[in-house]
Amino acid sequence: MRVLGIETTCDETAAAIVLRRGDGSGAILANEVRSQINEHVAFGGVVPEIAARAHVEVLDTLIERALATATIGLDRIDGIAVSAGPGLIGGVLVGLTAAKALALVTGKPLIAVNHLEAHALTPRLTDGIAFPYLLLLVSGGHTQLVAVEGVGQYRRIGTTIDDALGEAFDKVAKMLGLPYPGGPEVEAAAERGNPERFDLPRPLLGRAEPDFSLSGLKTAVRQQAEAIAPLQPGDIPDLCASFQAAVVDMLVDRVRAGIRKFRADIGQPNALVVAGGVAANRAIRRALQRFSLEAGVKLVAPPPELCTDNGAMVAWAGIERLSLGLVDDLESPARARWPLDGRAVPALGAGRLGAKA
Repeated sequence: MRVLGIETTCDETAAAIVLRRGDGSGAILANEVRSQINEHVAFGGVVPEIAARAHVEVLDTLIERALATATIGLDRIDGIAVSAGPGLIGGVLVGLTAAKALALVTGKPLIAVNHLEAHALTPRLTDGIAFPYLLLLVSGGHTQLVAVEGVGQYRRIGTTIDDALGEAFDKVAKMLGLPYPGGPEVEAAAERGNPERFDLPRPLLGRAEPDFSLSGLKTAVRQQAEAIAPLQPGDIPDLCASFQAAVVDMLVDRVRAGIRKFRADIGQPNALVVAGGVAANRAIRRALQRFSLEAGVKLVAPPPELCTDNGAMVAWAGIERLSLGLVDDLESPARARWPLDGRAVPALGAGRLGAKA
């Protein structure tokens, strides 16, 4: 089975061809990604209208390039998969419209993929792991612990009650004057800094519910920076290192709580999976590897290029769904919001923890 995957939910335009062999294993035949960093760097963040226009300009070329790299034509594709959300609605519409057009003219089935599901299923492409497993999804827009019990079967175990982790990295970078994109810049600076210089909080440490909170930590970084202003050359690496150390401690503690809840509610997970753009952070990966050995759970972390947005993960999710007969019609909508666990109560502001207070 071969599927074309299209990704346009944020600031990467991507197209990929993925094959599933008869034994169920996968192979990436082509994975074309075009980043828009240069278009957005002057604004210090993604501008939705610019992102959508950039997708329009390059998507056709990337699809053609993916087909050429895989040395196959559309006639040998078994399905057209596309991220139909969540994401910036203008960008989502570009990819979804292109996918619908291709499905219409080729007669191939359309698979409207949840972008978060694509992240959630990536380790089955890279490592062939079996359900169920615990997913730590950390990106610019999402920070969640999710029990992945099957294709389309997701149970949210924990979530951020305020900011997403990737957003926190980007905002810390911005307040310290680091260039966009901020996450990799904070990580690079942290490698040169002293993680013990600044005493920063570890939000929700020790709480039984495996939720996350980043806004207080972000505020603490700003207060520390203001207290020693003007910042000297060595201050920024130390602030970044202290921030990253606090994030690592908090993540490990929250994942530990998530593992406990998973075992109590479901049983032993087959793996702990970390996915999403922030999963490319090396300090986070090292800490989770140490924790997984302590907890007796296998850690699966896809290669960094499959943690950030890409078409291969969308194509694989399309393969998983297509093999179960889960296809969509040409009326499938673009969605700015699309939770993995539709039964979970949204956690905005104070979220679930605030409701208990």
